[in-house]
Amino acid sequence: MIISGIRKWTLLMRTCVVILAFGTIAFAKTAKVEGLIKSRQGDAMMIQTSSSPTVTVLLNQKTQIRELHGAFNAVRKVVSQDNLTPGLKIRVQGTYNEERQVVAKTIRFDEKDLEDARVIQAGVYETQIQGHQNKEELVKQNAALQEQNESLKAQQEQRVAQQQQMAAQQLEIQKNKAVIDAAIARFGQLDEYYILDEVTVLFKNGQSKIDPKCIPQLNALAEKAKTIKGYAIQVEGYASAVGSPAVNQKLSERRAENVKAVLLQDGDISSTNILAPGAMGTSRQIGDDKTAEGQAENRRVVIRVLQSKGIAGV
Repeated sequence: MIISGIRKWTLLMRTCVVILAFGTIAFAKTAKVEGLIKSRQGDAMMIQTSSSPTVTVLLNQKTQIRELHGAFNAVRKVVSQDNLTPGLKIRVQGTYNEERQVVAKTIRFDEKDLEDARVIQAGVYETQIQGHQNKEELVKQNAALQEQNESLKAQQEQRVAQQQQMAAQQLEIQKNKAVIDAAIARFGQLDEYYILDEVTVLFKNGQSKIDPKCIPQLNALAEKAKTIKGYAIQVEGYASAVGSPAVNQKLSERRAENVKAVLLQDGDISSTNILAPGAMGTSRQIGDDKTAEGQAENRRVVIRVLQSKGIAGV
């Protein structure tokens, strides 16, 4: 009887150990993460937290995304994944996979935080556009300086008196080249994305319908994007400054949404690869709104194919 009791007690203890072990494993897999979206490529996001450098969060079709409204965040609106933009503060609940990545079950964020993130992204991409324009101008200057250098070298054999002048100009060329190279590196690698392709679609006055002639151009951009690892597509809608600011803001939003619809339907682009479309209204006018030509340039949607520098291996 004593031996039988000991065996039963031993079996009971082993069962408890097994249950505790499984319970510990299940608990260890539970994940709660809070931080800023550092970058996003498709269904993978890098989250900057206060306790660790970065955490990878994975999205799937079952991930529930809710936007919190109201003074006490009492209203919880279900939204799509395209609202998860870099710079947004989020709270994630899910489980860890074998690679210590968080598979998201629910994601929550405040309405005000989403507005702040969109403003930040708009400023970042405006800087990128200006950087690329500066890069092109600096390259042209470099080519002109190189041509001047070759001309001075040819004159060296003909006029000895010009040697000192040519040496001074040569030194100036090298200084300018260093400035150009530094600027190219700075403007070419702003933020965390490369701009690998860009298309601009123009619209008629007061309209948001896409000209059928532009659809092949959008499809070509979509095909190129799908060849790029971890790509993301940015869509920004604009309007000319003619008319009511409120109407123009709504018009720029409809234009951006219509372009996004073409990319989803005709271009076969997944919604997880398209960042939340930006309704930029009459900001960043590139043409003179006092002329018909300038107004036509401002009625536009700019579409860019982006790739994270982390994914590109830089």
